[in-house]
Amino acid sequence: MTFEAIMRDLKERKFAPVYYLMGEESYYIDQISDWIAENALQPEERDFNQTVLFGSDVTAAQVVDAAKRYPMMAERQVVIVKEAQNIRNTEAFEAYMQKPMPSTVLVLCHKNGTIDRRKKLAGYVEKAGVLFESKKLKDRDLPAFIEMYLRAKGVSIDPKSNQIIADSIGADLSRLASELDKVIISLPEQDRRVTPQVVEDQIGVSKDFNGFELRDAIINKNVFKANQIIDYFDKNPKAGSIYAFLPLLFSYFQNLMVAYYCPKRNDPTEVANFLELKSSWVAQQYMTGMRNFTAMKTMQIIHKFREMDAKSKGLDNPNTPPGELMKELVFFILH
Repeated sequence: MTFEAIMRDLKERKFAPVYYLMGEESYYIDQISDWIAENALQPEERDFNQTVLFGSDVTAAQVVDAAKRYPMMAERQVVIVKEAQNIRNTEAFEAYMQKPMPSTVLVLCHKNGTIDRRKKLAGYVEKAGVLFESKKLKDRDLPAFIEMYLRAKGVSIDPKSNQIIADSIGADLSRLASELDKVIISLPEQDRRVTPQVVEDQIGVSKDFNGFELRDAIINKNVFKANQIIDYFDKNPKAGSIYAFLPLLFSYFQNLMVAYYCPKRNDPTEVANFLELKSSWVAQQYMTGMRNFTAMKTMQIIHKFREMDAKSKGLDNPNTPPGELMKELVFFILH
């Protein structure tokens, strides 16, 4: 099941007897387990009917014993196991999943990994309730997440502000949601829009000197602006460094190389679909890139990225500082 489908069922108060929440992205696991903890029971029912356990402190047998109890003066009881990945012997789970207590909502939170779907436990969980894998979002999916998160709270955002936030914070959804909440609180009731100025004021990312603007300047071969931004980063190391922007720029040129294989690369919609982008607006960056960089130059740039990445980690580079490496890289790209 998807996160959206699980949350929809929960809000309709359709509770499964078992939720096995696993994966590398903790945000969705926390969202589901926290919602169950806060809403499955009435406040007055929680003292006797809600149990929170930690995998490092209990065995599977102890969890099962807790799950087999009957609720006290309530329709159901809730048992939440955090850090369930620390429970090694899961045979007791396998037996319980074959006949779970209908009056118990058992939530197992398995972070930073998954169980083997080929093993019996996964099959039993899927038959008994919900087996959910929380996967890390790809960078290209972050703008859609940001827009959806803000829209659900009655806030709009322009594409530039969206991309600046995505580029500066990255795919740590817990941190991203926290920063977005901070932005939402700062907005006046009469103007629920996120602009580049709001991003600069609340998140601390300059609207003029950031990864998005650097990438945009490089794509458009704006040599003056690109060097202006590089100079700013060189003088303000805390604002950005080669270590932060190498992945961002590399990702663009990697996708640009792929775009050359699009059968209809003159059509933004076709390019967007070919690159699995969320909108044709983003595809315009690749249309511009194909006008300004040949396929051969793009291949050479990708090779240069690998060279700079190695040098930034100290390989064949005894003492060149990150700022100088960034200048060398940008010069190579633009000339």
